[in-house]
This record gives sequence, C-alpha cells and structure tokens, in this order.
Amino acid sequence: MNSTNPKEIVINAWKTFKTRDAQLIAELFTPDAEWIAPAGNATAVALKHTDHMIGPDQIAQFIASEMHHLFSNVDISFRGIHADGDTVIVEERMRATLPGGKPYENDYCFAFVLSGERIKLVREYMDTRKGWQMIFEPL
Repeated sequence: MNSTNPKEIVINAWKTFKTRDAQLIAELFTPDAEWIAPAGNATAVALKHTDHMIGPDQIAQFIASEMHHLFSNVDISFRGIHADGDTVIVEERMRATLPGGKPYENDYCFAFVLSGERIKLVREYMDTRKGWQMIFEPL
C-alpha cells in the first residue's frame, strides 16, 4: 500500500475486498490479524463458520469465497467512514440476495484497528436479530 492515511487504507481495503482475490485481500492484514463478529450471528451459523477469524488467510478466504455461498449480488452502501488515530469506523448497509432469491438487507458497523499500513483487528457489529430473521425465517 502506498498510503499512510488510516481512512484511505480502509477505503482501499474495501475496494480490494470487492475483487474477491484472496491473495490480495490477505496482504491487507497483519500476520496476527483477527476479525471478530457477534457470537452466534446468522451468517456464521448458516455457513457453519466461526465468528472469530484469526490470520490473514482465514479472513481472506471468507471474504473472497465463503461468504458468497450465502450472499450473492452483494451491494454495499457506505453511510460514514470516521478515523481517529489508528482506528477507522465504517458504517454501511449491505444488500444481497440469499439462496432461493430471498432479499437480505442489514446495517453494519466495523471498527478497523491498523498497525502501520495493515489491518490488525476488525470488530464487526450488526443487527443480529434482523439478520437471523432474514436468513432463517420465511418471508
């Protein structure tokens, strides 16, 4: 990465996530990186996946491939990106299509903690009840 501005580093990370290139995505993270989502969230349960990913390879594989087994036609709209020191907060809405064509829409907040120009920690927050209803309850 060429930028040392934390906000730009995270914006560029989201652009890289969209490529679904696991190698490029892994390069964004420190060797000891962690991604922590709410325990028992619907995405993790539906995919039989952990809610606490450790290491750049596991994180990259999830972003590049695994999440797309549940979500297709993913559309992210950003509501705000706020930086303070090495921490960047991203507020977003994700819209996608679930298996069988059912729509998915949920608001998320991510806290990215950087170490230099790489991501060391991501804490993910979402409306877990709404996510559960959309994924597991009939229309």
